[in-house]
Amino acid sequence: MTGDESGEGPATNLVVVTGVSGGGRSTVARALENVGYYVVDNLPQALLVQLAELAAKAGGAARHTAMVLDVRSRVFSTDLAGAIRDLREKGFSPRVVFVDADDEVLIRRFESVRRSHPLQGDGRLSDGIAAERSLLAEAREQADVLIDTSHLNVNQLRARVEELFASPEALRLRVTVLSFGFKYGLPPDADFVLDARFLPNPYWVPELREHTGREEDVSRYVLGQRGANTFVETYARLVTATAPGFEREGKRYLTVAVGCTGGKHRSVAIAEELAKRLRELRVVAHAQHRDLGRE
Repeated sequence: MTGDESGEGPATNLVVVTGVSGGGRSTVARALENVGYYVVDNLPQALLVQLAELAAKAGGAARHTAMVLDVRSRVFSTDLAGAIRDLREKGFSPRVVFVDADDEVLIRRFESVRRSHPLQGDGRLSDGIAAERSLLAEAREQADVLIDTSHLNVNQLRARVEELFASPEALRLRVTVLSFGFKYGLPPDADFVLDARFLPNPYWVPELREHTGREEDVSRYVLGQRGANTFVETYARLVTATAPGFEREGKRYLTVAVGCTGGKHRSVAIAEELAKRLRELRVVAHAQHRDLGRE
């Protein structure tokens, strides 16, 4: 079912986008359109299989189809996880993208646009968010890609989606090395968490305090500390050694989070260097900095 009716030709590339209301699904949908996907928004989940079959038969541009499901879609059915299983049982291999954000962030987003949550009824915003999380719990567990938008602006989210889906050839593991500050909390989408706080903090060096780990002076200071290069090399080897296994298991996206106190100096320098070392080892990798600029 995923190829031509004759069993030949390229497979249909299906993406199912879901997640919490206010999480950024509409931005994800627009980004997918920008990289060549035919996007169907607010699709009743009971029609997932029918649309996938139509896309497979149509071929052409429809071979890259994204189906965006939100709370309105569940007026016909609440079994989103079951609908995704049905797709896979029919021979399709959809990539499921789940868009999430912290409750506090969702509340601020709804309040900023003066909208109520679709499921809050006569209750509070937090009640609607909790009800939706309960409905989506199993679908979240099934997701191939989890995008936490709590600290992403629209442009950053669009860039993240384009990075993930713009290269149709890529079955290789793609690694995001994400710097963060422990004082702002752990990244919920991290697969590995590295702690760079064992290194001296450039914050206490007056001439480095106002600079960041992306700048040469800070990077040289951090990487010049005892143990820094061994730290980077060890984790570069770990990711390189595990990448083939992740690829065999169907995992395409890996987030390696590197933390320091505030996410400005040590974690940023280490993340940049680790991403560079991974690329030298022929791993598709880039650095991203969640908390840079928050101080």
